Amino acid sequence: MPKYEPSEIEPRWQRYWDENKTFKTPEKVGEKKLYALDMFPYPSGNGLHVGHPEGYTATDIVARHARMNGVTVLHPMGFDAFGLPAEEYAIKTNTPPRVSTEKNIQTFTRQLKQLGFSYDWDRQISTTDVPYVKWTQWIFLVLFDTWFDTETEKGRPISELPIPDDVQAQGEEAIAEYRDEFRLAYQSDALVNWCPGLGTVLANEEVKDGLSERGNHPVERRPLRQWMLRITSYADRLEKELEPLDWSEGIKKLQRDWIGRSTGAEVDFFIGNADEEAAWKTTRKESGFPRKPTADVLRVYTTRPDTLFGATYMVIAPEHPAVESLTTTDQKKDVDKYCTAAASKSDRDRQDDKLTKTGVFTGSYAVNPVNGKQVPVWIADYVLISYGTGAIMAVPAHDTRDHEFATKYGIDIVPVVQPPESSDINAEDVASGKACFAGHGTAINSGDFDGKTTDEVKSEITAQLDEGGLGKAAVNYKLRDWLFSRQRFWGEPFPILHYIDEDGNKTGRIRAVPEDHLPIELPELEDFKPHGRPEPPLEKADDDWLFPVVDGVKYRRETNTMPQWAGSCWYFLRFIDPHNDSCFVDPELEKAWMPVDLYIGGAEHAVLHLLYSRFWHKVLYDRGHVHTKEPFQRLVNQGMILGENEFTGYRDADEQWVSAADVTENEKHEPVLKSDNTVVLKAVSLQPDLVDKQGEFFVIASEPSIRINSRAYKMSKSRGNVINPDAVIADYGADALRLYEMFMGPLEQSKPWSMSGVNGVKGFLDRAWRMIIDDRAEEVQLHAAVGDHDPTEEQTRILHKTIMAVSNDIEKLSFNTAISRMMEFVNFFTGQDARPKQIMEQFVLLLSPMAPHLCEELWSILGHSDSLAYEPWPQFDESLTVESTVEIPVQIMGKVRARIIVERGLSKDALEAAALADDRIKELIEGKTIRKTIVVPDRLVNIVAN
Repeated sequence: MPKYEPSEIEPRWQRYWDENKTFKTPEKVGEKKLYALDMFPYPSGNGLHVGHPEGYTATDIVARHARMNGVTVLHPMGFDAFGLPAEEYAIKTNTPPRVSTEKNIQTFTRQLKQLGFSYDWDRQISTTDVPYVKWTQWIFLVLFDTWFDTETEKGRPISELPIPDDVQAQGEEAIAEYRDEFRLAYQSDALVNWCPGLGTVLANEEVKDGLSERGNHPVERRPLRQWMLRITSYADRLEKELEPLDWSEGIKKLQRDWIGRSTGAEVDFFIGNADEEAAWKTTRKESGFPRKPTADVLRVYTTRPDTLFGATYMVIAPEHPAVESLTTTDQKKDVDKYCTAAASKSDRDRQDDKLTKTGVFTGSYAVNPVNGKQVPVWIADYVLISYGTGAIMAVPAHDTRDHEFATKYGIDIVPVVQPPESSDINAEDVASGKACFAGHGTAINSGDFDGKTTDEVKSEITAQLDEGGLGKAAVNYKLRDWLFSRQRFWGEPFPILHYIDEDGNKTGRIRAVPEDHLPIELPELEDFKPHGRPEPPLEKADDDWLFPVVDGVKYRRETNTMPQWAGSCWYFLRFIDPHNDSCFVDPELEKAWMPVDLYIGGAEHAVLHLLYSRFWHKVLYDRGHVHTKEPFQRLVNQGMILGENEFTGYRDADEQWVSAADVTENEKHEPVLKSDNTVVLKAVSLQPDLVDKQGEFFVIASEPSIRINSRAYKMSKSRGNVINPDAVIADYGADALRLYEMFMGPLEQSKPWSMSGVNGVKGFLDRAWRMIIDDRAEEVQLHAAVGDHDPTEEQTRILHKTIMAVSNDIEKLSFNTAISRMMEFVNFFTGQDARPKQIMEQFVLLLSPMAPHLCEELWSILGHSDSLAYEPWPQFDESLTVESTVEIPVQIMGKVRARIIVERGLSKDALEAAALADDRIKELIEGKTIRKTIVVPDRLVNIVAN
């Protein structure tokens, strides 16, 4: 086989690595370690597409490079295998989800091995593995057993929660209920997106225009008893402890924005008349501001307490618990209709600023605590129950949404902040109610606070409210507590038991499953069809599973399951010690390997997965189970690989080509001529070979004056542009696929796929093979030019320059430029009649992290019996990367007249003498007077002469 044949080489080396466990993680961690981790995939039935291997190839290159540099490497792979797709497949086929999931995992594993990734496959895990589920449930119990101490800002065992005397006096049941209010894992009647068609609750991101993104099933908003995780307790730490991490500023900002920390005040508005409010204020001044709002108030959170005098109405969310009590008889019909309509919208739709604000009056009034004025209470869907308190004080003069709403419904607009002279907003328009000013300025119409700055009023009015028991300074977050339960049958069962009465009904009390009873395995179900009710499908389990007996007491199991996020919150810890039955990770191994040194994955996980896993890790840190505050030290998000460019050309009714520059869209999204809105009748898709690049534009090859549209789209089955890596490997080999994905451009950028690009990279690998192997011989042998030659100075310089560049580029994850350097190397040495074997060996080692199969084969042919995986990485001498001579331009009166070759590092005097000795220069300055000579060593000589 003298010709380079990936189909013969690659399977053989993959078997070698597998049989010899080449990439098994050493039991002992050395002085230097690298934990290189990929965001593990969901094993769908479609297998990998070419977008998956991009990040995996990057971590594999880094891992292989590190091993060759003597670093101890942990490089694992696993599968995030719970989730809705397996459930839907089970519903359609009545196939148990574990069967289809494990089949998909086998496909993914085969494809990943086919790509030559240097994973330690002995550490493979799946979130659906029963031993793994055991420790996910154990971590949930840690959350259930933890409360957040605001004084120490850390999680502590629930047994250390101080219990008030009056609660202790009521007995154990009251103490248990009190503790449940503080647990990090707790139950709540949460407003959720319930989808009867899918039989589960959906996240806001999974709902659009009232329909599920998967299947377009109707979604309704309804309160359900759900498990929640108190992630908001850790909001400050999640924000502050981002700072030292080696993450891009863009990702950090996304996390900060999602957390959404703001400072302001909580304020109570009394529901009732002014006389009743006077008595209420007296009571409040004596008792102070309560931790929870009482039934006779509407509590709001505001970042602008300075605008309280301008609050002319209040708005509560349609789901607010006070809707029923505040709605008068006359308004009930309108309120019910409005709230029903709001229930079909997702939070994302309700927050769309482009939509006109709508609302309905409750018929009730509240009292503004700073001026005693009655303000109407409205219901509007632009207020969310999940943010703040679910109620707002509306200040239409200084909030754009409130201004739009007040203008529409004829509500008073009272300005209380005078814009500064530098403002673009006209003060007269604000005063008249025509305009809204949301910035800082000077207080007006605000009683004793008039004339003070916004910041002064904020501080003073908050202190005044606090003193009167009417409000207090507060911090709020956009981040909500994590809704952690799903009505599914393919997820981790909760390790929670419900106390029941004699009839088997829940009493409301709960307890944790004893640790020695873990794992709680999923029950077998006869069918997987959703029943359309919010009761979880695990309610259909047999009584032996549903009603366990612990210590002689019969309980009812929790039948919600954990969301898919649960398993992915801690998998990086289990990779360290995947087969440990006694604990979730050995403490000594955790100290040796954590944190993850390099974490690569898609930007779509930049917020939720990273935020959730950081939260779990911090709880485990507080409870002493891990030793690092953060799990991921360095994070890199690879760009998306898009489908191949799609080219679209246009023709008019007469079949004549129309330039894309002359085409736009009408209201129906039809292509029309810009000149007269005539519909372009034919839009045709063009093959890439019919298209030419012309400057910044693409044109039709047969009509070079006609511009066309070109765009690359995300790979999807619906567009039919998904590329299966199996097909690419069959035609070009795994090394070509790996190399091409790294050569397309910077790792972080999105790039369009191109089969011609794969072919080009395969050509480079062919040339690298032919540089070392004689492909015209009858059997494999070294090229005649390869031998024990002494390298020339130029060959040595090219080698050391290449080693230096590739080494630096790999450190920076600049794989595309590293490949370019190696292409230059091959081009140079292909033209050399003598190719020193020692240099060829160094090149093979350089290329091996990116094209490991080819390089293992070349290494073997070069006479080595062992794998190159742990061969020392080539070293460079920087002094040898520079040529010993340098070409110097010689100028006369600023114009270059000659060029001379001299030894690098020549002194000024020697360089000047060499320039003056040049025949051309001597001829030009003959008979002239040299007034001065400017010499820059290794750069230039400039002679100034008359």
